[in-house]
Amino acid sequence: MHAASPLDPGRTIDWGRTSSDYAEHRPGPPPRLYELLATFGIGGAGQRVLDLGTGTGLVARALAARGALVCATDVAPEQIEAARGAAVGEGLAIDFRVAPAEACPYPDASFDVVTASQCWMYFDADRAIAEVRRVLVPGGMLVTTHFSWLPKLDALARASEALVLRFNPAWQGANWSGAVPSVPKWTEGRARVRAMFWFDEPVPFTHAAWRGRMRACRGVGATLSADEVAAFDAAHAELLAGLVPDPFNVWHRIDAHLLEPLAPPPVQGAEPSRIV
Repeated sequence: MHAASPLDPGRTIDWGRTSSDYAEHRPGPPPRLYELLATFGIGGAGQRVLDLGTGTGLVARALAARGALVCATDVAPEQIEAARGAAVGEGLAIDFRVAPAEACPYPDASFDVVTASQCWMYFDADRAIAEVRRVLVPGGMLVTTHFSWLPKLDALARASEALVLRFNPAWQGANWSGAVPSVPKWTEGRARVRAMFWFDEPVPFTHAAWRGRMRACRGVGATLSADEVAAFDAAHAELLAGLVPDPFNVWHRIDAHLLEPLAPPPVQGAEPSRIV
């Protein structure tokens, strides 16, 4: 989330290990997100969009389906492979590439909009914003979004998080307060907030789908061994059977910040320019 550290102490995070569950069970943000973004001129037909940290391409595919011209990057080859397969299955033409957000494989001023969904916290903010500035046209926008369950509001989400912590006490993604800052701390000196919004929505799941969604959680599938994931999943199945009917809803909070990247600060000690 906004304040969560991406570095769970003593754990290596590899999203490629959970690409299968990610592609099958991790849902993308609901349509209302894209409807609201459209009111700000984001995601329209013909708009050139770069989706950073695309994962399995959930946001990239949603924007392409709405007519945007989309390119997308991720550091995990397995995620990009899953994203390509899903896009082909949906008849969408998206340029997916394996690359970090800090080194985009595209020319200067290539995009009208850069998006980053549920991933900005994993980036080196200074290097990433420099790349965003480089690939955006003048006046282009950076849009960061999150799609997060609400453990403070939803008892099932809270119970599932407690189980994750039993298997992975180092996981730092639990117990999110739900607070969405008007101006995220990382933007200081890097970007100006032009607009922001958030809303809550119940997201439907079956037992199987929620188990898959939790396996695709950073604290489980991207971190634990295969045996640990299997043990977690068995315990989770037992928990769900005694806790909720099938199907059920899990409350989520969806937010977005529309940002104008700021010009880089002047180099200290540089000779001031003179008109001669």
